[in-house]
Amino acid sequence: MPMNLDAVGATSEPAEHSWDSKDAILYALGVGAGGIDALTELEFTTENTIDTPQRVLPTMAVVLGVHTPPLREAGSFNPAMLVHGEQAIELHGEIPVSGTVSTVGTLTGIFDKGKGALVVMESTSTDVATGKPLFTSTMSAFIRGEGGFGGDRGPSGPRNVAPERAPDHEVTYQTRQDQALTYRLSGDRNPLHSDPAFAAMGGFDRPILHGLCTYGFTGRALLRTLCASDPSRFRGMEGRFSSPVLPGEALTVKIWVDGDQAVFQTVGGDGRVVLDGGRCAFTS
Repeated sequence: MPMNLDAVGATSEPAEHSWDSKDAILYALGVGAGGIDALTELEFTTENTIDTPQRVLPTMAVVLGVHTPPLREAGSFNPAMLVHGEQAIELHGEIPVSGTVSTVGTLTGIFDKGKGALVVMESTSTDVATGKPLFTSTMSAFIRGEGGFGGDRGPSGPRNVAPERAPDHEVTYQTRQDQALTYRLSGDRNPLHSDPAFAAMGGFDRPILHGLCTYGFTGRALLRTLCASDPSRFRGMEGRFSSPVLPGEALTVKIWVDGDQAVFQTVGGDGRVVLDGGRCAFTS
């Protein structure tokens, strides 16, 4: 079935998602907190320290605000051929340690990229307790083999280009061999990240790391470097997934600061760029 261009503008019914302290800790562990920085990230990995109350990593927004019905409206396709294209989050306030959000998702675009189709969705998650928006999430999914239907190519060209100078900061984190198996417990059970046979159907030698896990590792580096690990100062980030990451790889985040924004790239162990066109907004 070809892509359904009539689905653009489709909006989901509100869906609620609740979380608690344990969920926040599990997400933090899934994106590498508690490793080499175990004693400097206790506010994200435990709830029972005397002097440090528990807090939530800002990038947890990507698992709290997931709502996929608009994607299903885009057409039928082999899920093994879907890869995460881009991800952006905007934080309207600090995410509480426990709570409930009501999320509404809208399919905002279907674009013909030739070798594949790009489906763009935006969702707004409202804190049920306060009635105020808590965060907004925008994501694109690239579906290999579904292009060539004659549609609009959509926005193109480089964004958030890194300056031609050495980065102001570099942070390297090591992922674990079992990183994807831990991260998937936060909700993304796509077998591409756990089942070798399913990964092979998608053209991969073995299961790959979730793009949003790489995103979470990157968010930790940005939070630590730009916000002194204070989530209330983190306003948002965006980036384009440019290469798969294998569990066990080291990830290095290169950061160029410009006032209250920064451009960044994340590179894998061999130096290839895995998260490109990155931008982070924060307060001083």
